[in-house]
Amino acid sequence: MEADGVLTAEMASSCVSNLGNFGTGLQHCYQHLSLPSYNLSDISVLCRYGHLQKLELPHNKIKDLSCVSHMSYLVTLDASHNEISNFFEFQPPKALKEVNFSHNLMTKMADLSPYSSLSKLDLGYNSFSEISGLEECCQLTHLNLAHNRIVRISGLDDLPLIDLCLRGNQLKRIEGLENLKSLQVLDLSLNSIDCLAALQNLHFLGTINLEKNLIGEIEECKHIHDLSLLRNLKLQGNPVQEQPDYRLAIIFLLQHLTMLDGEKVTAEEKVSSVNKYDPPLDVLAARDHMTHLVYQLMQPQELYDSTLPTPDCPYPMLVLTGPQACGKRELSHRLCQDFNEYCAYGTSHTTRGPYFGEEPGLDYHFVSDEDFQNMIHMGRFIQTMDYGGHRYGLTRDAIEDVAREGLACCVHMELEGVLSLKKTSFEPRYILLIPTQVDKYTSHLKGRGLYTPAQIDVAASRVELYANTNGQRPGFFHNVIPCDDWEEAYLTLKQVVNDYLQLEELEEGEMNNRATSGNTSTGHKLEEKPPSPPSRSGSGEVASALEPSDLSHRSYFKKLQVELSPQKSPTELASIRRRERLVREAIRGKSPGVYGQLSKSNPDVSRGCSAPTLPGAAGASSFLSEPPRSSILGRALESHKVSYPTPEANCPSIDPPAAPTPPSSDRRPGSNIRTILPPIPAGRKTPAPPGPAPTEVAATPPF
Repeated sequence: MEADGVLTAEMASSCVSNLGNFGTGLQHCYQHLSLPSYNLSDISVLCRYGHLQKLELPHNKIKDLSCVSHMSYLVTLDASHNEISNFFEFQPPKALKEVNFSHNLMTKMADLSPYSSLSKLDLGYNSFSEISGLEECCQLTHLNLAHNRIVRISGLDDLPLIDLCLRGNQLKRIEGLENLKSLQVLDLSLNSIDCLAALQNLHFLGTINLEKNLIGEIEECKHIHDLSLLRNLKLQGNPVQEQPDYRLAIIFLLQHLTMLDGEKVTAEEKVSSVNKYDPPLDVLAARDHMTHLVYQLMQPQELYDSTLPTPDCPYPMLVLTGPQACGKRELSHRLCQDFNEYCAYGTSHTTRGPYFGEEPGLDYHFVSDEDFQNMIHMGRFIQTMDYGGHRYGLTRDAIEDVAREGLACCVHMELEGVLSLKKTSFEPRYILLIPTQVDKYTSHLKGRGLYTPAQIDVAASRVELYANTNGQRPGFFHNVIPCDDWEEAYLTLKQVVNDYLQLEELEEGEMNNRATSGNTSTGHKLEEKPPSPPSRSGSGEVASALEPSDLSHRSYFKKLQVELSPQKSPTELASIRRRERLVREAIRGKSPGVYGQLSKSNPDVSRGCSAPTLPGAAGASSFLSEPPRSSILGRALESHKVSYPTPEANCPSIDPPAAPTPPSSDRRPGSNIRTILPPIPAGRKTPAPPGPAPTEVAATPPF
């Protein structure tokens, strides 16, 4: 009987299982019948098995399932791998939930609205060309239509599908899935799909299989970027895999992934992807610093006396930072005009063209992209940054040109430049100029007529970046000044610099000195009477000796010797030469500690003296080496004044003692640790041309 393909009662009785209650609960029967691979073609005998709850008939030759109409308790039906061509041609059992009709000969789907309890339907490996008849299956959660001939997705609106498989069809685009809000697993592999735009609103998707499609661009993954529950993505066999750094790019766009192409996504890959495609500002600064350091080391080494860092007295600099067009460049120029005896403007390089009113060489050095890149390769820069599609950079020469004059360098830059500069040996004072009224700031940007709406939006969004940096990194900026009104901001900035310089205390101390003595001791600044050119000793010979055009005095060490007085005894001259030699040895690392000793032999003395005692770093206007005593915001400086010691009338000598030199500070140059305040600056090292001193600062040109 088995050879003829007809199922008998004896054979069925031998394959039943799962004894349970039936009917009223007083009768017993077997509820499961499994007949796999029996080569059956006729199963009509099962009409008498109405009590079955699970029927498995895979891998047979069955064509007719009408016997199922008598199984009113049937829950699970597996008729896969048969020869069934009729779609659900039996009376619907009221409890039927799971049906497997895969690997049959079905060509057209019929209305399944009577099967209201159906929750799982497998129709894979048939010959369906369209999806229909499922609209009323309100409990259908799993649908498999793999390896059919479907060319368009339709008929699935508002179904509560959780798992949908359309593998191996003829789909060219994704459509008809917009309303499947509960979908969690989607298999669209082995199709011809090249766009993922229709998936962007399926927020419950956790697994997407897109193997062997036509996705060619990594940017397509942006459509599924907001699917926060997506954990597993498969893209094997797509042209996109030929893109460079394909895996890191996908991981960067989809940071929530845990599996990509069947491989686990590691934490290291996520960090690498972020550092490659959207690195944090600190990473950019570190890369920028390493790049310039390597290129500098490839060039012939040069010793910069004027800006050489020391453990105790770094070269003084002032950095104004803030969002685009917040006034930092204009305020920098105005500040350097008012304090021209103490600081000068350091001109940066940029690849953008000049805006209206900007002067080449004064506001920026405007260069081409090629020239800028060549300067990087030559090791000219100490800090660069990219902003708004242009490049900006500060060269060592720009700082050195100011330092040779015995002045502090004042520059302005964006936050990225600040982070890069903090990696160097320089330790400037950082002052943040920040708009507090974003609407007014945005109106100012629009009024300038220089920026596109997109650039204005970017600039306005960066205000929050600066505010968060200041809030999350205490001490990152030494002062924060609102810049909604540039005039008020400048008055506050000017007061800040006055406090840095201790000018009021210095003037009061000099007045006391002149009241008690007609002359000054070595190391004190002598007040010159106008209109005579400024000079330390009042001698015209000294002024001419400090003429910057005289190449014999370009070295600050020779300037120091001339400053101290031409009338020296042989013993004093020998002491000066000995100190110069010791400084040179300290610079070259032969005797560390001597260089710091020259400036800090007595901390109390260094705070009381008004004259510089260090070559370069200490001799310049070293007013920026110690963090401010109090945080200054807005006009709060008018009510909070910082007091500094007044210089005494007779400042003790600061010549190094003959005893062995103490060890130098082991603090790493360039770190953010609080430094020791160097001597109060004495002003410009080279005399200004004769003429009356300006009484008022010229008005700042329109911005």
